[in-house]
Amino acid sequence: MNQHTFLALVKNAAAAVSPSASASSRRLPSLHAIYTKLGFHAYARVTNGFIQAYCATGRVTDARRVFDEMPRPDTVSFNSMIHGYALAGDVRSACHLFDHVPAPTPVTWTSMVTGFCRAGDVESARRVFEEMPERDLVSWNAMISGHAGNRQPVEALCLFGRMMEEGFAPNRGTLVSALSACASAGALETGKWVHAFVERRRLRWDVFLGTALVDMYAKCGAVDLALDVFTTRLKARNTCTWNAMINGLAMNGYSAKALDLFRQMELDGAVAPDEVTFVGVLLACSHGGYVDAGREHFSMIYNKYGVRLILEHYACMVDLLSRSGHLQEARKLIAEMPMKPDAVVWRALLGGCRLHRNVKMAETVITEMEATCSGDHVLLSNLYAAVGRWNGVEDVRRTMRSKGIEKVPGCSSIEMDGSIHEFISGDKSHPSYDDIHGKLVEIGGRMQQQGYVKDTAEVFYDIEDEEKEQALGHHSEKLAIAFGLIGAPPDATIRIVKNLRFCMDCHKFAKLVSEIYHREIVVRDRARFHHFRGGICSCNDFW
Repeated sequence: MNQHTFLALVKNAAAAVSPSASASSRRLPSLHAIYTKLGFHAYARVTNGFIQAYCATGRVTDARRVFDEMPRPDTVSFNSMIHGYALAGDVRSACHLFDHVPAPTPVTWTSMVTGFCRAGDVESARRVFEEMPERDLVSWNAMISGHAGNRQPVEALCLFGRMMEEGFAPNRGTLVSALSACASAGALETGKWVHAFVERRRLRWDVFLGTALVDMYAKCGAVDLALDVFTTRLKARNTCTWNAMINGLAMNGYSAKALDLFRQMELDGAVAPDEVTFVGVLLACSHGGYVDAGREHFSMIYNKYGVRLILEHYACMVDLLSRSGHLQEARKLIAEMPMKPDAVVWRALLGGCRLHRNVKMAETVITEMEATCSGDHVLLSNLYAAVGRWNGVEDVRRTMRSKGIEKVPGCSSIEMDGSIHEFISGDKSHPSYDDIHGKLVEIGGRMQQQGYVKDTAEVFYDIEDEEKEQALGHHSEKLAIAFGLIGAPPDATIRIVKNLRFCMDCHKFAKLVSEIYHREIVVRDRARFHHFRGGICSCNDFW
């Protein structure tokens, strides 16, 4: 037995296990003991292999012990150990080791970027990235992926553009991250550019890149394009591919098509549905109001497929029952859950209470969920306002003040000429604000001619009616829609991503704009897509 034999054994042991596979990972200490006993510990290449293997199997402490026992750890040793800490999310230890690296390489720096991103500290990751003396494609990918994975899609796309400007050609990993960022930001035009880039370079549409493209088109509201890629471009599909299409159809309100595709997946039989598949199926039932189908599919999750039920399944089912007026059944389902309901589950029931004006149950829900999110309190406040209980509205405001809960401002984004423009409710800082305000005045005049009256019921009651109308007029989606009318070509669809649910008045506003200006408007709010055409919304005013 020699060092090459050991290196092969170590690599095989690392490849055969995951951090949870404790039986296999126990082989590594035995191999290491034999390796040391035979006096091979002077071979840095094999020792580095043990460090990498220990880190890959989640045994970072053992890896560090091996590292500390090395007489002269080389750059690979440092890189492997830093990467191990990064994978484990131990940024502090990674930083401490980084400060002692004799000759940092791009891999060393990239490991630090990855570690900070995994820990959610994107600001520190970006600082390290900008301080790098030289960058390779791996480091660009790590930072772009870090932004995209930490809900900073605009920053990811800006960095993607900068990478291209500096002459780096993206690989599949870059493109998957870019498409993910496009999906989050609703940046359809940039996503189309990535699609065209892949076609120009004649890159193969493997399952990962193809699934990312389907997901991007679906999350940008371009369902026809998502279906075209799904049906014509992808020769191989895995469960994630089917899930992206089923969930995309469901989110966009194509409930019947989503259920048909699920049946096609069953008949195809090449891959089995998983937890995410059934989230999409139940979401389709909820958005379509298919109560019986929802009950049927909920039952088959475990009974037919042996898939474990997760919180998201219960949230979808509670949402379906609550929206459809079956509030007591929804409440009973929550009580029978084998796990503790989270805020999403309670919020689904609360939304149904608001829709069907069940004040008593809504009050109970707010108490039981120990609501700390402003949106939940605002929902209750709006319910009180809708039934004329103004003392209840004031109670909610008092509770929010006492708990230090601030209302989250609405934020809407729209892509224009390759750039993402963001609007905050009430904000007047956009460079085109004067033009936007003028367009809103014009829209208001044309709407009044059709009898439009602003729905001020969901605005706090203790301000004058004129102020209520002013507040509604500056909701973020209205600013974004007006900007889209100004800047986009006359026949272009206006596509908007919003961080909160639509309010009643803004939904009515979007319907009328689509009718008066003969424009299609697509808005993705926190819950679903709304496709407005000719004064009608795809949600049928049920959201």
